[in-house]
Amino acid sequence: MEISQIKKDAVFGVIGVCGVNGNLIARILSDNGYTVIANDMQTEENCRFYDSLQDYPDIDVYYGNLPEEFFIKSDYMILPAALIESKSQLYQKVQEYDIPIITVKDIFELFEPVHPVICITGTNGKTTTTTLLKHLAYSAGMNPCEHNLKGMQGNVADIPPLQARLHGDVNILETGTFGIKGSLDYIVNACRIDAGLITNITPDHLEEGKNFLDYANVKGEFVDALKNKTLIVNNDDPTIKGLLRQNNYSGHLITFGLECESIRKSSKKCFCNKDIIIDEFIAGVGKYECSCGIKYEKADYVAKDINDEHDRFILETPEGEFEFKLQIKGLHNIYNTTGAIILAHEILKIPYSQLQEYVSTFTGVNGRMQIIGHKNNKEIMIDYAHNPAGIITVLKELKNTYDSVINVITTSSESGIEGDKQILDCSLEFADYVVPASYNAYVCAKKAREDHEYKDKIILPDYMPDEKKHGTLGATAQQVLIGFKKALDIDGSLLVCTGEAAFKFKDEITKEI
Repeated sequence: MEISQIKKDAVFGVIGVCGVNGNLIARILSDNGYTVIANDMQTEENCRFYDSLQDYPDIDVYYGNLPEEFFIKSDYMILPAALIESKSQLYQKVQEYDIPIITVKDIFELFEPVHPVICITGTNGKTTTTTLLKHLAYSAGMNPCEHNLKGMQGNVADIPPLQARLHGDVNILETGTFGIKGSLDYIVNACRIDAGLITNITPDHLEEGKNFLDYANVKGEFVDALKNKTLIVNNDDPTIKGLLRQNNYSGHLITFGLECESIRKSSKKCFCNKDIIIDEFIAGVGKYECSCGIKYEKADYVAKDINDEHDRFILETPEGEFEFKLQIKGLHNIYNTTGAIILAHEILKIPYSQLQEYVSTFTGVNGRMQIIGHKNNKEIMIDYAHNPAGIITVLKELKNTYDSVINVITTSSESGIEGDKQILDCSLEFADYVVPASYNAYVCAKKAREDHEYKDKIILPDYMPDEKKHGTLGATAQQVLIGFKKALDIDGSLLVCTGEAAFKFKDEITKEI
């Protein structure tokens, strides 16, 4: 179907406007000047995304009922995919009225995104880099498209490509993947990507038994989509360097990295199937060389002369050197900031003099090294870190600031129990005390108490309810609070709860402070 085939006075009926796709599609149609009527069987009070519709008073919503006039008025109908696939009664009724059904893929074809479309992917740092780049765009007077779906991450399902078609003048999209082949290819091509950035690639989002290189190859779909376009990558990640070579990338490639001392040695599987040794700056990235020819080389943009607090640096660019001061700390945030600066300057054409000012006013993202209170002579913090690389990066930075760090682990790894063991090992290496606050973390910690090198750092709660992981959430509110209360009695200068559950149950933790 082509847009020229649709009459400008057509009426679109959207079923399920309180759901993700229905909500976004209704707003896209309204933004493009079409008359939209919508329905959801939820009441107005229970509509999950009611707030996002408040800027669209012209959308007439039928809450809790679906009268015959809805079918009579509609020239086209949008139904949830599940209702179409199941040939539901509602689907059958739409067929009886002979109303053409518009699908998500039709929306992608009918409406093109505003440009430029910038997509950001990677294992760690996507949200911070995306949020910072939006901050820079807003500061420069631009209007990024926003999905405004309260409580939803912007990198799931059809949100990125639908968000790209909402009202605005630039698209800055977080595009994640759970290592599923074809997922990134679908998303970025539907987004009509113009430029992209890869933050890093570390072993995460792997179902138990899956191969790291298979996961990395999914990121290759992002590389392929940006051939003959602009691709910005973390030069200090050997996996990214190998992916570029394996996929024969050709286009406008821009690399960035850090100039600093390494924190330790580690290894990752190279595409030649050998282990490549890394002198790490942060987890999984640093200086490296493999006998297959993949090796570290100086990046196009280098953050150097980094201060001890890791919140000030000089950025060496092709146009000269510029100093940047941050309100957020950490080498990982210097990576995130550098990537955002390059996108802002190269794609959005914001001058460095303005970027220096705008960067200095960015206060960070909720749930990332976020201080939420103070109790028992220690600061209380939450952080979303939920994989080994994230745990290492965050705890290493915190040890740079605090004398004694207590880590409450609320994760349950997507990689299974082996992933949970790795998370515990990383926490024990860098924290002073570790308290498990998920069932899987508790099982691993109890076993480690028998013979682990750092077994004396483990503080076990008196009990842990046998509640397994639900979805990506590693722990229940009860489990989180059991671990948190145990940690409150330990002497230390900082108590940090890490993991998605820590972020989700932040309010419950705060009530105990």
